[in-house]
Amino acid sequence: MSAMVPRREALRLAALAAAAPSALALATSTGTARAVARTMVPLPQNDPPVPGGWIVKPFANSQVRLGTSLFTANRDRILTFLRAYPADRMLANFRANAGLDTLGAQPPGGWDDATGNLRGHYSGHFLSALALAYAGSGDAFYKNKVDYMVTALGECQNALAAKVGQPGGPSHPGFLAAYPETQFIQLEQYATYPTIWAPYYTCHMIMRGLLDAYQYAGNEQALEIVLKMGDWVHSRLGHLPRAQLDRMWGIYIAGEYNGMNIVMADLYALTGKAEYLATATCFDNSALLAATADGQDTLNRKHANQHIPQFIGYLSVFDQNQERRYFDAAVNFWDMVVPHRVFTDGGLAGPADNGELFGARDVIVGTLGTNNAETCCNYNMLKLSRALFFHTADPKYMQYYERALYGQILASRRNTDSTTNPLLTYFIPMRPGAARTYGNLGTCCGGTGLESHTKFQDSIYFRSADDSTLYVNLYLASELDWAEKGFVIKQVTNYPADPAGVTTLTFTGNGRLVVKLRVPYWVEKGFTVLVNATDQRLDAKPGEYVTLDRQWRSGDTVRITMPFSLRIEKALDSPTTQSIAYGPVPMVAKSDQTTFRQFSFYKDFTLSGDLARAVTSTGPMSFTANGLPLVPLYLNNTDRYHAYFRRVEPTVVFGRIDSGVPNRERADSVTFLDAVWKNAPFANQGQFVSTVTRTAEEWVAAGLMTSAQKDTVVSTATRARLPSR
Repeated sequence: MSAMVPRREALRLAALAAAAPSALALATSTGTARAVARTMVPLPQNDPPVPGGWIVKPFANSQVRLGTSLFTANRDRILTFLRAYPADRMLANFRANAGLDTLGAQPPGGWDDATGNLRGHYSGHFLSALALAYAGSGDAFYKNKVDYMVTALGECQNALAAKVGQPGGPSHPGFLAAYPETQFIQLEQYATYPTIWAPYYTCHMIMRGLLDAYQYAGNEQALEIVLKMGDWVHSRLGHLPRAQLDRMWGIYIAGEYNGMNIVMADLYALTGKAEYLATATCFDNSALLAATADGQDTLNRKHANQHIPQFIGYLSVFDQNQERRYFDAAVNFWDMVVPHRVFTDGGLAGPADNGELFGARDVIVGTLGTNNAETCCNYNMLKLSRALFFHTADPKYMQYYERALYGQILASRRNTDSTTNPLLTYFIPMRPGAARTYGNLGTCCGGTGLESHTKFQDSIYFRSADDSTLYVNLYLASELDWAEKGFVIKQVTNYPADPAGVTTLTFTGNGRLVVKLRVPYWVEKGFTVLVNATDQRLDAKPGEYVTLDRQWRSGDTVRITMPFSLRIEKALDSPTTQSIAYGPVPMVAKSDQTTFRQFSFYKDFTLSGDLARAVTSTGPMSFTANGLPLVPLYLNNTDRYHAYFRRVEPTVVFGRIDSGVPNRERADSVTFLDAVWKNAPFANQGQFVSTVTRTAEEWVAAGLMTSAQKDTVVSTATRARLPSR
């Protein structure tokens, strides 16, 4: 594998901000860096300031190697598919459109069949995944496959360029697609779906694949091809009036353009060519941009994956032009989605009649269906989250990142091998008794899934803009080679398959370094940090970072312990509809029943208040709850499951003694038993009874319990004699 040039990363795409922060690993070899210097903006001798006010920046994918984990098992299955699937099939539609020999290959099928209006998009995903596979593995096989595809795409572009000015030929020599230019012309005439199907979405995937081939695999021809494509895009859009552009981007699906504003801003960052940035702003969705920048939530029933990438692109544009409205829109949009439209696994909630749309704000149970949580949406929400973190260092973005990565993404690849099918999910259904299906060769989620599973290492570690601080964001077996600082940091852990929640960082290298460790949002049983076996006694607050600032020496170790605990998460719109998680892992109850299962837990609580005491452990990451197997969502099979259940505890019960008193709830949906048990663990029976008494008095004062009922409840608590463990 070619040596990376980390010194130049801030230049390479310090300017390619939020949309594709992984593009900071732009120059993948000295030769590539020289080519950029020769044909693009000259390289400075020192790293420039990070544009857009970045506080944090990523490492190159090649600087982080994954150790064995659940993630590498999924990655290796995707690598097997990428290695085996013929590149000529991914090129067939391009060659046919350019009038070249298809070499007898058939297109992949799905949306990428020989006649589909989205054909060519999957080839872009495939090219990106190959480039990412090379960056992550260093295996030249993937680079050779990248080079083969790029050469062929260049031949197609040249063949199409020769037809400019001919009947049916393209309007500009930079055009490259797997179908004629017709769809783009029809979009400018306001054609609707399914007459046309998101032509700029397909264009983006091809351009992104080429840019990734350049950034991760050092293919300079890919950059030449994508720059010509950028010129063609400018030739089509640069002269159109704003009103026409806005109407185009407002058309359902037909106007979906994925991350075109991202890729055009990327090209501007590489070249300084003003036309590219101007074209990036051509993709402004003006009404939604303005409303979101002002904090107006108008997302209900908008096509989710049509709009999420737009906001990633607004961060990219902001990094180039510093217009605050772009930044504000991205920040506000994220806050409109998380937590207001998010399931327990980090997937996005949409109306049951069309899970590809955003649902109404704070409606979760009302959206449960079999087509929930489109995987593409999570792919893009993860990119937006890490990009916002680069600008703000706000821990909430990485907390969501963990939820969605260890929930939705880890659950999106079937646990079997295939050389002919990626076996990825389109949806992760949330309806009771639903099951996942796998496949998606040729679909959007089958494409983004290829990429997601070849870049798990890209957000484990970040660094501050001045390289003084290391952020440890994800607990995942890996090794960081930070050559510029002279450090190698190895993380050994079985997280998230080990409920002990132990991870150890071992340092090789000497020098001063601030290390920030993320304290997961779910921590309930403590977050302990030992440096060389000495407890650091840090004030670890869930959802934040703790800091170690010291002179490190080779052999230093940091041992982090964050024991998993079972916990309940209540749905925003129906608090009695709940889900269970174990540490960072969403748990599901296996059941073929297609109506909500009813669970009750408080009757089995001990003074510890630990939910684990109310279920039966059947293994390290499995339980039986109310007679049903409770297993991790990441067990990727076709069994039917319940991600949500109904909590039914109508009366106040302690142990096996039922008081008969209604378990009424306050206006905030907190029941009497909720209010009592939130104070657990209890040191002894007396403390428990005292808490019950105080809570009962509050319920009496609120008119939710009579004095006589209070006396009955207190008497029941006294007689219950709950065990301590």
